[in-house]
Formats: sequence, structure tokens, C-alpha cells
Amino acid sequence: YKGFIKDCPSGQLDAAGFQKIYKQFFPFGDPTKFATFVFNVFDENKVSLRGAFKLYDLDNDGYITRNEMLDIVDAIYQMVGNTVELPEEENTPEKRVDRIFAMMDKNADGKLTLQEFQEGSKADPSIVQALSLYDGLV
Repeated sequence: YKGFIKDCPSGQLDAAGFQKIYKQFFPFGDPTKFATFVFNVFDENKVSLRGAFKLYDLDNDGYITRNEMLDIVDAIYQMVGNTVELPEEENTPEKRVDRIFAMMDKNADGKLTLQEFQEGSKADPSIVQALSLYDGLV
């Protein structure tokens, strides 16, 4: 808290400041892209499934496509860098997205609705777990 007040005496945090904070948490990777996605979606100190859905739905059309999911997952992998050893079935963003879509895309139409995303996220909380770093930062 003291560090936040020192860096942001107005109580406001801009995108550059937000990216700086993420870089402190992920010094061995590049969190810039992911921090930008998160900053653009959240303006409150809460992470919700609806908010997480908005983060993944990059074009705001009400669906998450495989490419949108891949953009976000790739940004997360870039942010984490080599600090986390991932299992073979998730060691690339593409493999992770394939696993997520296999689990969530119940009607196999290549896109996720909010309902599919909510149900799948409850079954596998790790999908939105990465966003919890935002909780408490601003």
C-alpha cells in the first residue's frame, strides 16, 4: 500500500504504471501485453467471470474465438517466461487453448459463449486464476 501511494499519490494508476507493477511480479518474462489486456478491461478491484470473459473477448462480439483465447494465453505465457515448468500437454499456448476449447466448447462451434465460459471456468478455475494477480493491486 505504501509503495502504491508513493508511486501513485493521486490514487490513480495509468496503463504504464500498471505494466510496471506486473513487471515486478514477472521479472523473468514480458508481462506488457497481458497487463495491457487486463488494464483495458478492469477498472475496479474485482475479478469476475464476466470480467474475465470480457478480457478474452477481444473484439467485444459476445464470443471468445480460438484466436482470441490464443492471444491472451500467449500473452500469459510471455509474461510468465521460463519461471514455471508446465506439463507436456500445456507447454505451448496452442496446446493450452486446445485443452480449454475441448473442455468448454460444448457445441463444438469454435467459439465460447459467456455461459460456456462460466460453466467451464467453474470446472477449471485455472482459466481465470492468472487474473487474480490484479486483485488488490489497485
